[in-house]
Amino acid sequence: MARRSGLSFAKKRRKLSGDTVRDVFNYILGIIFAAGLGLFLVYNWGIRTSVIGVSMENTLYNGQTIFISKLSYLVMKPKVGDIIVFKPNGNENTHYYVKRVVALPGDTVEFRDGRLYVNGIMEDEKHDKTADPGIAETPLVLGVDEYFVLGDNRNNGEDSRSGNIGPVKREIIAGRAWFKLSCKDSYFGFIGRD
Repeated sequence: MARRSGLSFAKKRRKLSGDTVRDVFNYILGIIFAAGLGLFLVYNWGIRTSVIGVSMENTLYNGQTIFISKLSYLVMKPKVGDIIVFKPNGNENTHYYVKRVVALPGDTVEFRDGRLYVNGIMEDEKHDKTADPGIAETPLVLGVDEYFVLGDNRNNGEDSRSGNIGPVKREIIAGRAWFKLSCKDSYFGFIGRD
């Protein structure tokens, strides 16, 4: 019997080769890895906020955008000189405050004649005398996981001297300011300790 030539609507079954299955699996795995890496980076280093006020001048300026590293303080504790970002008393309805750590848990903080003393040792005199010592007018001993923070421009702004802020507890610290963008001259760069 002769075979008819013409159209055939029968489906031919294709076999999937091991190479094809491996390629598809690698492609899907690559997409999952890239998405996971992107989420990790954004969560830990991609959070940004703006500096509000002049309390951190001449380091950071009003309106300047900074990026926050949340990962930094999951691995280690804040150090003196770090610039931290927090919401006072954990209040989610306020803006982030950006301040410098000047004293660590267990330290004694006091202002005498406008100068900061930590554990009885006077801080370098690079800052102007502080007009209002606030709650650190008398010796203040920091508790466990409490940090004393000040702005670099100490006579302009609220910080740990203010009764409504006080020492900052570690649990309310959002992270460390690690990268800054300038609103004035397109300058950007990493933020180091002072």
